Amino acid sequence: MASEHQWLLPASLTEDTAHPRRSTRDWIVDSLLFLLAVGCWLLVWLDEAVGVGNRGPEWLPTADVVVGLLLCWSLWWRRRWPVALAVTGALCGLVSISGGIAIFVLLFTVVVHRRPAVSAPVAALNVIVGTVLNLYRPDPYLSTLGVLVLNLAGIAVIFAWGMFIRARRQLILALRERALRAEREQQLLVAQARHVERARLAREMHDVLGHRISLLAMHAGAIEFRPDASAEEIARAAGVIRANAHEAMRELREVIAVLRQDEPEPNHPQPTLKDLPALVDESRAAGMQVTFDNQVEAPDTAPAGLATSAYRIVQEALTNARKHAPGARVTVHLSGRAGDGLTIRVSNPRSVRPPVIEPSLNAGMGLVGLTERVALQGGRLEFGRDATGEFRVGAWLPWPATQEPRTSSEC
Repeated sequence: MASEHQWLLPASLTEDTAHPRRSTRDWIVDSLLFLLAVGCWLLVWLDEAVGVGNRGPEWLPTADVVVGLLLCWSLWWRRRWPVALAVTGALCGLVSISGGIAIFVLLFTVVVHRRPAVSAPVAALNVIVGTVLNLYRPDPYLSTLGVLVLNLAGIAVIFAWGMFIRARRQLILALRERALRAEREQQLLVAQARHVERARLAREMHDVLGHRISLLAMHAGAIEFRPDASAEEIARAAGVIRANAHEAMRELREVIAVLRQDEPEPNHPQPTLKDLPALVDESRAAGMQVTFDNQVEAPDTAPAGLATSAYRIVQEALTNARKHAPGARVTVHLSGRAGDGLTIRVSNPRSVRPPVIEPSLNAGMGLVGLTERVALQGGRLEFGRDATGEFRVGAWLPWPATQEPRTSSEC
């Protein structure tokens, strides 16, 4: 019952749940209904004054006029206490004809703003009161049956009209709530998409920056442990450090710009299988011993997602080998074709030299992120040491078969 006081509006749209404020439209409607009820009361009072109306007992006309005027004034509070005023008005109908319009307005208010289980008994009470009133104050123009039929018809019209208004308001509120729910769901989907995009971007930056920083650490370590190196070698190592530092800063600025702007990531070209030789050459230039065996058939036809994932797997494997097994020979093997999938194997033995970068709490998170990336594409990735102590990274990625174009006879 308490929710009914919201006038079919959500609680968030009302400032006072117990006493909702009138809008400008409410003031206009209430004023017009009050004037209509007062007009009816005035006509009945004039009829009583000239002796035309059905008078009944001598005290009844005076009581009729007084009670009718009070019923007219009660319309200003019908929104606050609709049921109480409607029941009181129906009972006042036993002595008042001049307040008939006010009684009908009170009944209409209950029908609009209350459930049928509440409004239907109030409507039935009005029918009973109208019938009883005609017994001791008969209408001079209609028979008892005529008054009953007219009373039933009037109340039925008011009840049907009120139910129509109630259903229309409920439909509007349901559509509004559905629109708000759809908007909230859309905002949630956008937030989820941003979260997924940022998580993907974080994995990308871990791979890229980890690769760059490991190169910096290796060349800086070479300068530190080879103080007797020639000036040309030191200059070359410093140039590599400077170039990779610039690249790392550029990539870092890009990701920070994306995170600040809350916009999709700029459409930068993603690495492909054709970029793997350059990646291997970059590692060799940093002093790594890398054997690259590429047996991929038609690498140009590889899907973009497959090619990017393969590049990131090799990049992360080389970065880990550079950090944790400096000086060890790394073997990179790729094979596959459309329809069979792409197989990647990267392995390196243990190194007798200390790691370039000391293991941290988040060590291995790059391979964990790659495992998630590969799983989302329907592939699998495994890594770890075998019985000989060699560290291996193996992955298989699905590569859909290319569909031959259909000839005109097949169409």
